[in-house]
Amino acid sequence: MKAPIVEIFSSFQGEGLWIGKRQIFVRFAGCNLSCNYCDTPNSQNASNGVLKSPEEVLEKINELKTPDLHSISFTGGEPLLFPDFINEIVDKTDLKIMIETNGTLPDSLYKIKRMNCVSLDIKLPEHFDGDWDENILNNEFLSLKSLVENNIKFYCKIIISPSTNLDVIKRIGEKLHDKFMDEKFTIVIQPQSPIEQWKNNSDILFDFSELLGEYFEVFTIPQTHKILNIE
Repeated sequence: MKAPIVEIFSSFQGEGLWIGKRQIFVRFAGCNLSCNYCDTPNSQNASNGVLKSPEEVLEKINELKTPDLHSISFTGGEPLLFPDFINEIVDKTDLKIMIETNGTLPDSLYKIKRMNCVSLDIKLPEHFDGDWDENILNNEFLSLKSLVENNIKFYCKIIISPSTNLDVIKRIGEKLHDKFMDEKFTIVIQPQSPIEQWKNNSDILFDFSELLGEYFEVFTIPQTHKILNIE
């Protein structure tokens, strides 16, 4: 079994609730979506990856281990295009496992044998050039349902820009609350990079936080690896 891999590298997690943790990132090539804000566009096409076996990936992981290593992050592209490949690695390591996913492949998410944390994007219509539809959101909700039912640690990430419509966020927040009324889970609002664009627009971040804070625990966290100028 082989999968297209763009890169395997060690760095600090720059996003979400495991921010600052030393991780080994396994970046897959290939994605089922085409987001217009993607900061790794070369990972969208599977042909940009090099086919590697789980054994080759594990060998590289072992080479990159450091005393401060916290976990492995499977990212992309979209890692859940390759659930069986991920399971091959999960079976052969005792390191903590993080999955960074767009959440639109609930059946594949359900297949992963062990996940210590899942970062699940909630995609907005503005993230696409005309090809967003309600099925994207519905599949993300199915993925969330699976995570909740299986008691897996996760958070939702919503990437916003200064032009993001507050009413769109309000509608999605209300839909999330309606479907998961008994769950008090976490949403990370991620201001889109570069951070300079927020210099005169930072006030709206409080509006988004207050709106979602009615139903959820909310963090507002930028991409710190961009600020530090590291991968």
